[in-house]
Amino acid sequence: MNRKKKINETLKKKARKANAKKQNSNKPRYISKAERAALEAEQANSEQVSESSADESNTSS
Repeated sequence: MNRKKKINETLKKKARKANAKKQNSNKPRYISKAERAALEAEQANSEQVSESSADESNTSS
């Protein structure tokens, strides 16, 4: 009896794990500190470029 119980437990455990992997999470994807710093620097550069291009268009008018 114990052997059957143990086999059933392991099969149920595997089924639960497989089912849990199928579920989608609402948690946002993790972004490391280095990636956040790089994104922030890139965003700052793009803002500088857009500001400088806006200044050039205002001065040329």
